[in-house]
Amino acid sequence: MRSLLLLGDSNTHGTMPLADLGMSDRFGRDERWPGRLRKLLPDWEVIEEGHPGRTSVHDDPVEGAHRNGLTVLPALLESHRPLDVVAVMLGTNDLKERFSVNATDIALSLERLVRVILGSGAGPGQGAPGVLLICPPPIIEVGCLAGMFAGGAAKSQALAAEVRKAAARVGVPFLDAGEVVTVSPIDGIHYDAEANPALAGAVAAAIRAHFP
Repeated sequence: MRSLLLLGDSNTHGTMPLADLGMSDRFGRDERWPGRLRKLLPDWEVIEEGHPGRTSVHDDPVEGAHRNGLTVLPALLESHRPLDVVAVMLGTNDLKERFSVNATDIALSLERLVRVILGSGAGPGQGAPGVLLICPPPIIEVGCLAGMFAGGAAKSQALAAEVRKAAARVGVPFLDAGEVVTVSPIDGIHYDAEANPALAGAVAAAIRAHFP
């Protein structure tokens, strides 16, 4: 059985759309898209590593330095090795106003993560794991998260094109989740229930196509 690590943020964790900042509801194991993916890829071990608030490479001065994806990545790779494939879907939290980065910088940050994975020796036989780079869908500024993500919606519209270029530079397959799902109108960041099976299906198809 091959192994697939899903490196993501709250949308990989399965966080439900937030009506208020204090909420932390989560879709059930079989409802969120990683759980649905597991059923679509029965010959793969699907490992969920979704952390709410996770950024690509930034220490979060408000929510904590432990949300930096680059910092925790080596430990995750070592913990779960050997890994056949790592699917990376980050970048949404980089759109928060506090980080002041544009779409190009976010794509470069994701490229850095991919290069760490490819150079990690965490694949079978201490080789490189395969990587699927997934761009999250564009966000909207609405609800309780609107202030936190002020200015992020416009940046997010440019993100897929930049992340596609980053994937090409490092020679890994790319999936634009924005072609498959949209964010919830409740908070503009998270996914409604119906998005989970759609995203799972798209990721399963990409895995089968690129890693047969």
